[in-house]
Amino acid sequence: MHTKTRTRALSALALTLALGAGLTACGDDAASSGNSGSATEVSTTEHNDADVTFASDMITHHAQALSMVDLTLDRTLDPEVQALAEDIRAAQGPEIETMADWLTKWGEEVPETMRDHANAGHDMDDMSDNMDDMGHDDMPGMMSADDMDALENASDAAFQDMWLEMMIEHHEGAVEMAETETEDGQFKDAVDLAGQIIDAQKQEIDTMQGLLDS
Repeated sequence: MHTKTRTRALSALALTLALGAGLTACGDDAASSGNSGSATEVSTTEHNDADVTFASDMITHHAQALSMVDLTLDRTLDPEVQALAEDIRAAQGPEIETMADWLTKWGEEVPETMRDHANAGHDMDDMSDNMDDMGHDDMPGMMSADDMDALENASDAAFQDMWLEMMIEHHEGAVEMAETETEDGQFKDAVDLAGQIIDAQKQEIDTMQGLLDS
């Protein structure tokens, strides 16, 4: 009798331990799954749709910034503003080339921009009309054709402050686009570039705001 009771007790204990182990394993799986998060895993070779969108849109965005820089060439500006304009040209020109190379490598179309028309000998009016046709003015921070015309035709007295105000808005849009890439992008080089754009353009925003306030 004692033997049967002891056997039943051991069997019950074994069953309890087995169930407990199973529950622990399930709990571990759930914790592991929960810790995986929803962030995209970054890759040095693979890319996703967010990377394509980032590169395509930022090429267009950068191209407009360079067109705005072009409008400073025949203007008399404070040395700090002229230096800032040249810094923007020096940074964003190579970034356009880098992103165009990515799109080509990925078999994606490189977008047509205002710069293509400028290089083809069209004037700002032609470029502005074409920008509206391409429908890019709904990107964050993008200037409309009317905005670009107003900047080009501004008086010398009004141009510098107008340029700074518009470029601040333009940079803020670029930062927003880059932040989306850091959250959703997969291709490491693109995510890294987005981070660099955020840091550089936030710093330039602070500089431009300081110039406006001075």
